[in-house]
Amino acid sequence: MRHTPTYVVTDPDEVKRLIRENPWATIVSSTATGLVASHYPVVLEEDADGISIVSHVGRPDEQLHELGQHELLVIIQGPHGYISPGWYENDELVPTWNHVTAHLYGVPEILSDDENFAVLDDLVEHFEKRMPQPVTIMLDEASSRRIAKGTVGVRLRVTRFDARLKLSQNKKPEVVARIVEALEGDGPYNSSELAAEMRRVAAQ
Repeated sequence: MRHTPTYVVTDPDEVKRLIRENPWATIVSSTATGLVASHYPVVLEEDADGISIVSHVGRPDEQLHELGQHELLVIIQGPHGYISPGWYENDELVPTWNHVTAHLYGVPEILSDDENFAVLDDLVEHFEKRMPQPVTIMLDEASSRRIAKGTVGVRLRVTRFDARLKLSQNKKPEVVARIVEALEGDGPYNSSELAAEMRRVAAQ
C-alpha cells in the first residue's frame, strides 16, 4: 500500500480488531506458476502471542498456493467507500476513497487432520453463536470428519503487517462531520459501517 504516515496503523491490537470484525479474507501467493488468490474466512487466535489466524482451504488451493513453502499475503478489508468532494468545502474538488485495510504476511503452517477439524469446529461455532439456534458440526461428527478431509487447515503467525485507516483524518472536524452525515444518509454512497469507523477514529 502507498506509504501515507497520516493513516498508518502500528498497533497490533487495532489489527486484531480489524480481523475480528472483518473475517472474510483474500489470500494471495506468488508461486512458481504466477500469482494465485483465494477467499476464505479467518478466525483470530485470541490466546496466541502476536497476531495469529487460522483457517482452512480446499485441497486444490493448498497445491495452487504452495502452502508452507513461502510467504503469503492475507488481505483484511474493512468498511470502505467513495467520498464525494461535494461533502467538502467549496474549494476542494478532488474525491477520494476511504478504507480500512490490513495486509498480513507470514509463512503458513499446515495443520494436522485433527487440528484442522478443531479449527473447522471453532470456525462454525464462531459464526453460529449469533444465530438464535446455533448449529454445530458435532451433531454428526462422522459425516463432518469425512467432509473435512477435503480441506486443509492452516495457521498464519503474522511476521509483519501493513495496515491503514484512511478516514479523512486530514480534514477539518466540520468536514469530517459532513462526510459522516452523508454516509449515514440515504444517498447513493451511504455506508453506515464506514461512518461508524470515522466516528470512532474522530473521537480518539
